[in-house]
Amino acid sequence: MNSLVKTVNPSTGEALENYPALDHSGLDAALQSTADAQKHWKTTDIAYRAQLLRKAGAILRDEVDTHAGLIATEMGKPVTEARAEVLKCALTCDYYADHAEEFLAPKPVKTEAVTSYVAYEPLGVILAVMPWNFPYWQVIRFAAPTLTSGNGGLLKHASNVTGSALAIQDVFERAGYPKNLFQTLVLAQHSMVNEIIADKRVAAVTLTGSEGAGANVAEAAGRALKKTVLELGGSDPFVILDDVDLDAITPLAVRARFTNTGQSCLCAKRFVVDSKVIDGFEDRVGKAVAALKIGDPLDPSTQIGPLAKPSFVDDIDRQVQGSIAMGARLITGGHRLPGDGNFYAPTVLADVTPDMPVFNQETFGPVMALVKAENAEQAIELADASQYGLAASIWTSDMNRGLELGKGINSGALFVNGVVASDPRLPFGGVKLSGYGRELSIEGMHEFTNVRAVWAGELPRSL
Repeated sequence: MNSLVKTVNPSTGEALENYPALDHSGLDAALQSTADAQKHWKTTDIAYRAQLLRKAGAILRDEVDTHAGLIATEMGKPVTEARAEVLKCALTCDYYADHAEEFLAPKPVKTEAVTSYVAYEPLGVILAVMPWNFPYWQVIRFAAPTLTSGNGGLLKHASNVTGSALAIQDVFERAGYPKNLFQTLVLAQHSMVNEIIADKRVAAVTLTGSEGAGANVAEAAGRALKKTVLELGGSDPFVILDDVDLDAITPLAVRARFTNTGQSCLCAKRFVVDSKVIDGFEDRVGKAVAALKIGDPLDPSTQIGPLAKPSFVDDIDRQVQGSIAMGARLITGGHRLPGDGNFYAPTVLADVTPDMPVFNQETFGPVMALVKAENAEQAIELADASQYGLAASIWTSDMNRGLELGKGINSGALFVNGVVASDPRLPFGGVKLSGYGRELSIEGMHEFTNVRAVWAGELPRSL
């Protein structure tokens, strides 16, 4: 008898669904069927693959409310944000459908040969280990370029969003993709992931998750000598210099921190503010955060939903209380909310220093840490004082100064006067403990291709 994977509504604690998990024989059959489907798929025209991808995007767009409701129910994302997530997935499908032939076209290189070029050919079957916090976006930003490159896809999604994982597979199948080319693997035993990585039918693996999970996958892939792309944690700085308009910046800062109830590697987490403006910012942001509406994620007016699991409430409260014990000053929030759901009050902490948990650890929940800097130079030093390096933003009336100062922060992305966001037109990924490799744009599409050098000349003839 197969084990079951159970999903739970994080707003109420009520059980949602039970899904049969694959046993070893079922897993073997799944791997073989995807490998078989990919062998044919890699021979299809890129234009045909792009056509199917566009159909998948259309399905997501047409059914946005259904998919958004599933996201909100399974992991607690406010439904307005869930709709935006699904529509972003549709947009990304269109983007790669539009650009696939261009991105995968052979690149001519002039040599002594009659013809020489760089070709971008599929690697095979790619395993994706994906997290729960953006249950559709994390998958589509992997699957859209990877499948269109001629690869097959195996999805090991977080167990609490199993319904979303199966719904995405269904979208691809209804769009006309070959059966089993993209499969969701429902697994009750996480140890089976290492078996999949070691399997000869799997060519490479990508993971989005914690640095611990990334290290485990990288170790398993290293033993098998297989390529990995890892997008891991983040503690992004939001640097505010002394020449900003605080009334304009404050709502953007709140959005940057509290999107998805703060459960995002890409959320701004450390707000490094020049001493000349920090009092004004603290006053404004404290009032704005205290006014955020907490509630049922299916209510379109809700801004803060539950955390995805009960343990996450414990984790974030431990970080908050530990920082307060070390001298952080509580502006608003700082406590779990009563009831059956996994709710935590949106929190702002001031007087945060680099030795505190909310500065030196990733805070995966609705907590904003305010850090005072005496000047711009110290602000950059504080911003870069992190083991993470996913993204950073700098806010200043002098854009060129912001670009120059940004060179002092080691991160995979730099935004000046803009809220950090992943964009299909730009590569996305990190440095340091935030991982390696890139997703999205042409760089992301090439990650899971064989970048192959081709050289051809005339057959030599004897004189």
